[in-house]
Amino acid sequence: MHNSVDAALRERARQVIPNGMWGHMNAARLPAAYPQYFARAEGCRLWDVEGREYIDFMCAYGPMVLGYNDADVNRAADAQRAEGDIFNGPSARLVELAELMVDTVAHADWAMFQKNGTDATTTCVMIAREATGKRKILVANGAYHGAVPWCNPYPNGATAEDRAHLVRYDYNDVASLERAAAEAGDDLAGIVVSAFKHDLGKTHEAPTKEFAAGARSICDRTGAALIVDDVRAGFRLHAGGSWELVGVKPDLAAWSKAIANGYSLGAVTGNDRFRDAAGRIFVTGSFWYGAVSMAASLATIRKMKEIGAIDIMRRMGQRLRDGVDAQAKAHGVRLQQSGPVQMPVILFDDDADRRKGWLFCTEALKRGVYMHATHTMFLSAAHTAADIDRTLEATDAALAEVARQFG
Repeated sequence: MHNSVDAALRERARQVIPNGMWGHMNAARLPAAYPQYFARAEGCRLWDVEGREYIDFMCAYGPMVLGYNDADVNRAADAQRAEGDIFNGPSARLVELAELMVDTVAHADWAMFQKNGTDATTTCVMIAREATGKRKILVANGAYHGAVPWCNPYPNGATAEDRAHLVRYDYNDVASLERAAAEAGDDLAGIVVSAFKHDLGKTHEAPTKEFAAGARSICDRTGAALIVDDVRAGFRLHAGGSWELVGVKPDLAAWSKAIANGYSLGAVTGNDRFRDAAGRIFVTGSFWYGAVSMAASLATIRKMKEIGAIDIMRRMGQRLRDGVDAQAKAHGVRLQQSGPVQMPVILFDDDADRRKGWLFCTEALKRGVYMHATHTMFLSAAHTAADIDRTLEATDAALAEVARQFG
C-alpha cells in the first residue's frame, strides 16, 4: 500500500490520533494487505478508499443485518432527520420502538435505549445490583461484554478494583457455574451469559440446554438476574431473543449491533420483576434519545420480519459453510467451521499462530472477499446465492494456496 490513499491517511492519522487508530477496527491488528479506510458500501459490498470492491462478511463487525445503505431504513431515518433528532426530550419514536421491542422479544415487559452494546450490558449489571442489593456478577472466562473497566478484556487503564465483584465460570460447564455461584454466596446479583460462546479465535459453541437451564435455576433459587448479552447475536438467531433457541427466558437482555442496521443504538429489555429497579437507577447520555436511530430501528425490525431476514441469513450461511467444507476436503486442508451459520468462524487445525487462517483470509481478500481469521463473521439479508457462489470461487483459490504452503 505504499504511496496509496490508505497509506497517506494512516500517516496523517498518526500525527493526530494515538497509534493512528484505536479499538476493534484498528487495521494494525490485521495483515498488511487489509485496508484501514473505506469510501462507501451497498448491500453486502464495501469499497475501500483505493476503489477496491469486496464482498463483505464482517457487516461492520455486526450492525449490518439488512445490508449496507438499506434504502428503506435510510428513508425512515431521513424522514425523521428532516423533523429533528435530538430535542429536550425524546420523540414519539421512543414509545413506538419500546412497544415494538416488547411485542417482538419473548421475555420483554419493558425496554430502555442507549447508544451501544457496552452501555446496554453495563445498564443490565446496574439494574441487577439495584434490584437485588447485591454485588457479585458471574461472567464466563474469555467472554466479551464491552470496553469499559468493569468488563474490558484488557488490563490497560483499569484496576483490579474495577473487577473486584466479578466471578468467573466456564461457558457450558454447569459444575463451573455452580462453583462460581457458591463463591459469590449470598452476594450474587446476576449471571451474564453470551447468546452463544463466541470467544475470539476459539471454536464457537451454542449453549447447551443443560447449561441454560442451570443458569436459570441458579437465578430462580437465589433471586439473581439472568442477563443474556445479545449484543452480537440479537435478531440474527431468533427474533424473540437468542436463548429462545434453548427454551430459557432471561430476566434482562442487552442489545445493540443489528437492531438499527448501522445507526447507533443499544437497548435493554427486561421482565416486570426488574421494572422498578430499572426505574430507580440513573443512566443517561447526551445522544441516547436520538430519534433518527430509533426511526431506523423501527424500520429495521419491521423489514426483518417482513422479508424473513433470519431465514435468508441462515440459508446463505449454510450455502457458504457447505461450499467451504467441500473445498477443504478437496484440497486436503483440515479446518473447522463453528458458530451459527449466519455468524460463522473458520479455524484451521494445527494453526496456533493463525498463519493458515490469515493466509486464507488474505488470499480471499486479494480476490475481493473480506473475511476475518479469528473474530465472529456475519452474514446479512443482502447476501445472495450469487454473492456466496462468487465468494466460494475466492475461498477455493485461497484454500489451494493454504494447501500449497502448508500441505
